[in-house]
Amino acid sequence: MYSLRILHPNTASRLRLLPVMHGLVGILYLFNAIGIYKGPQPNWLLVGFFMAMGLISLAFPFVVKRSRKFSEVNSIARLIQAFICLSGSLYFLGHQLPITGLLMFIVGLGLAYIGWLEYKIFQPTHIKIDNTGVILPTTFSERRIGWNELNNVILRNDLFTLDFKSNKIIQLEVLDEPGQEQREDMKRFFQERLK
Repeated sequence: MYSLRILHPNTASRLRLLPVMHGLVGILYLFNAIGIYKGPQPNWLLVGFFMAMGLISLAFPFVVKRSRKFSEVNSIARLIQAFICLSGSLYFLGHQLPITGLLMFIVGLGLAYIGWLEYKIFQPTHIKIDNTGVILPTTFSERRIGWNELNNVILRNDLFTLDFKSNKIIQLEVLDEPGQEQREDMKRFFQERLK
């Protein structure tokens, strides 16, 4: 019946973790450079490559934060990091370092998964409100909240607030604020359903 475009509920926590995740990947690359350097016959090209990628990964979240296309740039960076880890695992496996190769492979798969999750979370999502309740987006699916679980539903300015009977409150940021007439219509609908 009604639909509001919102900022995904998990976006704020993901943005706080972003520098940490890129930093951990950067540190892993720097350790790879040290490991290659300490080998019996160091490959100087790979040492320089992993050093450069490590420093870039450490600086990435602070530089790209000002970008207007943040989510697209972040997704591309995650794909590049995953590709480097997966292809780097082949190098370490080929040089008789199975533990490092396996670690790089697992990290590469993890980064691909994290990149997919971040891509999904940074996409605009919609909250749907109908006669049966409120449908919230989650990371993998949707969560339906029945009207019988709610004390109050408020749409004020750019915040959509769900007040649960269990004393829990969820506030979501609305990206496309509806007009005054539609807001009044929604407010009447909420009050009718909550009675």
